[in-house]
Amino acid sequence: IEKDKNGNLYNKKSDFRVEYSTLEELEHKMTNNRKAEKAKIQQQLAKIHNNVKRLQRQLKDVKPTPEFIEKLREMMEEAENAINGFKEEQRLIYEELMKEEKTATNELSALQKKIDTWALGSSAIEKVFRLPSGKVPVDKTLHLPEEVVEFERFLQQTGGRQGGWDDYDHQHFLKVWTKHKGKPSYIEEALEYLSGRTKEDIQQHETWYQEFLILEERKKESIEKWKMKKQQEKQEILKQKQKSEKMLKTENLQQEAAQKQKAEKERKKQQAAVEAWKRHKEIEFAIKQASRLKEEEEREKKQQKERQRQFQLKLLLEKYTRQKEEQEALQRLEKEKREEAEREERKRIAAEEISKFQERVEVHVTRDPSRLYKPTKGWEERTKEIGPTDVQRLLHIPHRAIPTWRQGL
Repeated sequence: IEKDKNGNLYNKKSDFRVEYSTLEELEHKMTNNRKAEKAKIQQQLAKIHNNVKRLQRQLKDVKPTPEFIEKLREMMEEAENAINGFKEEQRLIYEELMKEEKTATNELSALQKKIDTWALGSSAIEKVFRLPSGKVPVDKTLHLPEEVVEFERFLQQTGGRQGGWDDYDHQHFLKVWTKHKGKPSYIEEALEYLSGRTKEDIQQHETWYQEFLILEERKKESIEKWKMKKQQEKQEILKQKQKSEKMLKTENLQQEAAQKQKAEKERKKQQAAVEAWKRHKEIEFAIKQASRLKEEEEREKKQQKERQRQFQLKLLLEKYTRQKEEQEALQRLEKEKREEAEREERKRIAAEEISKFQERVEVHVTRDPSRLYKPTKGWEERTKEIGPTDVQRLLHIPHRAIPTWRQGL
């Protein structure tokens, strides 16, 4: 359907683009309105959802205080009012849509009847001129103007809108006749174009065409009068319709007032039922809270006993640990004393052994600082003069280098 619509109605190359553009703009406008309404409904539903979620979170951590219960009541009323408001708004929208749908259905039905009437009128006219006698049958359901019937009968009897001629000859006749404005001089030129026609044929066709124009004009005037009459009838019907709609509107207002009063009573009744339900829920909630508090007290007592038992066990464990640490400290102290005594004994024995060793190797040497500046025994032995030999006396005897601090001594 979308493909056919875009290809036939909204095609830019269509001959009826101007007429269909209005329909396209209306469709776009309605589509945008639906999208905006959808976004609005989603926003309202999200708000209601958040209110309900917030209420659920509050119910997870209930506090048995009047302030908290009052807060819960306010949140419940807020959520309830939001839901009821949303329902009422949607109800009004649906009622308005139903009214528009009903109006559109009625208009379509009237249009369909009108089209059917046209179709019946056209088929009736065709049937009239198909009769051999050419007489119009009596039909109380069909009221056509006499001029229209006469014109259609004329066409039926004389060969249609071209007077029995083919389209080529008739068009050339009209061209020449119009050119000469109906003057007799057109016949000579018409004979040149209409080689198969005689002068008498052309004159007879001219007579037919003039009668055709007269009857067609009378038909047009009759149709205009018929349209004016139908317009007047339509106005009368419209006035009656407006009057009926006014009366219907008054009745509808009365019915709406009665419905509003009924709805108000129903709302009060529902509100009373809601209040009773709320009180019942509050009592039920209070009972659950009392039961929960009692369970919590018992659980707290059990936990207190368990904590006392664990505390006693902890004290015993700490006492045992402390005794064990003291015992280990005493053992470490005894061990340290024993090791200290052993070290002292080893020191004493070592001191005695050292004293004995020193007595065996003791050497008494006097201090002679000048001994450092004297030649050593080895040097003296090397520098002794040796007796005469067969070898010549050495002028210089090489020796090791003398340190700087001993040179000149």
